[in-house]
Amino acid sequence: MSTPRARIGDGAKTQLLLLLCAIWIVLGLIGHAPWKPLESTSINIVKNILDGGSLLAPMVSGESFPSIPPLYYLSAAASAKLLSPLLSIHDGARLFNTIWLAILLLMVGMTGRELWTHGVGRHATFIMIGTIGLIISAHSLSAEISNLTCLATGFYALALSKRRPWRASGLFGAALGIGFLSFGVMPVLILLSTALILPLIFKIWRTQGFVKFLGVANLIATPIILTWVLLLQYYYPAMLLSWWQYNLNNFNQLNHLYFLRILIWYAWPALPLALLGLWHYRQQLLNKPKFQLMISFFICALFFLGFGANSKDINALPLLLPLVALGAGSVEHLKRGAAAALNWFGVMLFGLIGVLIWLGWLSMLTDYPSKIKERMQFLSGAYETNFNWLAFLIALVITVIWVLTCMRAKQTNKSTVTNWAVGMTFAWGLLMTLWLPLIDSAKSYQGVFLSMNKVLPKTYNCMNSLNVGQQQSLLLNYYTNIQLQPFETTQQLSCDFYFIQDVKGIGKMQPGQEWNQVWSGKRAADRKEGFRLFQRVK
Repeated sequence: MSTPRARIGDGAKTQLLLLLCAIWIVLGLIGHAPWKPLESTSINIVKNILDGGSLLAPMVSGESFPSIPPLYYLSAAASAKLLSPLLSIHDGARLFNTIWLAILLLMVGMTGRELWTHGVGRHATFIMIGTIGLIISAHSLSAEISNLTCLATGFYALALSKRRPWRASGLFGAALGIGFLSFGVMPVLILLSTALILPLIFKIWRTQGFVKFLGVANLIATPIILTWVLLLQYYYPAMLLSWWQYNLNNFNQLNHLYFLRILIWYAWPALPLALLGLWHYRQQLLNKPKFQLMISFFICALFFLGFGANSKDINALPLLLPLVALGAGSVEHLKRGAAAALNWFGVMLFGLIGVLIWLGWLSMLTDYPSKIKERMQFLSGAYETNFNWLAFLIALVITVIWVLTCMRAKQTNKSTVTNWAVGMTFAWGLLMTLWLPLIDSAKSYQGVFLSMNKVLPKTYNCMNSLNVGQQQSLLLNYYTNIQLQPFETTQQLSCDFYFIQDVKGIGKMQPGQEWNQVWSGKRAADRKEGFRLFQRVK
């Protein structure tokens, strides 16, 4: 009788995992405008593709060469085009992240099972879903998501290489090729350096099977990579040269300490579980292949990210993969007190967040408590909220799932990571249903730039600008098709219109008498920046 019960339990856990992954992936991908800084560049490139720009070298407006290869943007543009009758460009493009994220979570789970044993894959996926640093980045239109997915695939291929070298070589080759086409040299450097360091340092990896694995993988990846490089060399040789120089010049950073420092919060709860694993397995770290792989991957990723990536949170995503893998194998070794403390911390934290989200939403609808509504209005710039049945029902279902999970789950090590993942999905789901209109009101530039566009005549020469940030300029182009001519670059004011961005704390620049102000505006909740538009007096 024990076997059927075990299968029923595993089936229930698998269903919960699939449901959790689906909710976590989908919520937040649609229903809001592009937000800076993560999405302004990507949506501009996608728009340029849809407007007839180069498919081989899609670029940001005003740039002379592509910053990364085109695969991620092409897939996003194809998704936007396919879904254009139903969704806006940014929602349709962002929805393709479901493919990247589904592959990512699958590879993370497969890695956990391959490195440890059956059942640990669920732990790895739950930890990945619950990681603080991933939640916002994963739901943004950003090529870093394809980079993380390809790195996760390559990481799994390395873990699989000893047991299934031929299958692993295909996955590793695909990870190298697709990683290059979607993000450039960074995933190739991280994966290849890990694959080369393992046999150089550790004898157990120095086998003919691993040499064959790596050789076949490179045979698969090389044609994929060279296809884009040779086509760019044939059609746009100057762009290819500029692209190589850009990549070389970009490896002048020293951000290693920055990435290590942000892991304290960014990689929670994977980091404390990984540290527990390092202590528990301290005598095996240099002897067993799985620990050698995880440590080598982390060191290689940190090395290249520190030199070649800017100090932005989203660039730390690759560091999560070995931490999650190590943390997944450490769940069973949590002491009962530590597991209970982590579990109750998660329940109390996400419970408090959920209560505040529901309370804020109700106050916007009912005007009670009035102080909370006033604060919500101040922060969001939205002075009323319309009741949305679909959002309310989704939020209610998510809340019920979270409550039932907390009530029915036994206090075990496994339930700790499960409850944390369910709690993170619960909090994120409420934000992306009940509060999404409020957050979008605070972060979106759509209303500002469209209102400015209404005062413009049908035909005019061009528009100069001053102090306009790159992200704001790209979003302006997305909403209005206006290509600004910055005074900082041209050093002359030869256009019919003059667009100025004002920043709090810096004195406003007043143009000469030949300019007449015709519009001013800002985001409703923005207290730091505003915009003014001037027209040349004829």
